[in-house]
Amino acid sequence: MSRTAPQFHLQAVPTIFVLIVVPLFLALGLWQLDRAKQKRSLAASLEMRRKLPALQLSGQIPDVAQLEYRKVIAEGSLLDERTVLIENRKHLGSSGFHVITPLRTATGKIVLVNRGWIAAQGHHQAPAIPAAKSHGVVSGEVRVPQPPALQLQLEDVQAQQPPRWPFLTLEHYAAWSGLEILPFVILQEQDAASGFIRQWPEPRTSDAMHIGYAVQWFAFALIALLIWLFLSLRRRPAAAGEQR
Repeated sequence: MSRTAPQFHLQAVPTIFVLIVVPLFLALGLWQLDRAKQKRSLAASLEMRRKLPALQLSGQIPDVAQLEYRKVIAEGSLLDERTVLIENRKHLGSSGFHVITPLRTATGKIVLVNRGWIAAQGHHQAPAIPAAKSHGVVSGEVRVPQPPALQLQLEDVQAQQPPRWPFLTLEHYAAWSGLEILPFVILQEQDAASGFIRQWPEPRTSDAMHIGYAVQWFAFALIALLIWLFLSLRRRPAAAGEQR
């Protein structure tokens, strides 16, 4: 019985395939590592921004990209007649509403304030909204509301006062209200006497997902190389002197 020894032999199709997919998989893995680095940098930037002293919205407003997640203070009058409710907001499993009311500052600028969550009454009915002070100081963190991936048509039902919307966009609010508003919303800080619950979600800036994807792409590259190596090794008959 003769033994066989492996012999390396390049095959055109597997070689062309591996020359295409391995660099592609490696590039995708490196891109995911870069995305993870960006997320870590963003997390550090946001954390530093949240520790800055509160900014008074009384003069020139900074660029919103540098303002998001920073604490701000605004003094002025809340315009109750322009309040809208964002429905189907959850808190500890209960359904309710976020209450959005514009605030007109002393300089005439208008900024939307998310006054917090309030529980719905039976059959998802809107409760009585606590009246806002005619003049006061609002403090909280800046956010830029993002619409859902699938946007439904927003319709205003005149019989509903205040209007109930499934989500908030600054563009739609400006068109509905006729007000020129600043390009962000203030998530108002907790106040025991307000009647609202203000437990806002923390920003999500984890890099774990991108690290996982990077490992996955590198593993695909390794698997492709192993398959190519397996297909390139052929068995050959041993020499006569090696036969038993």
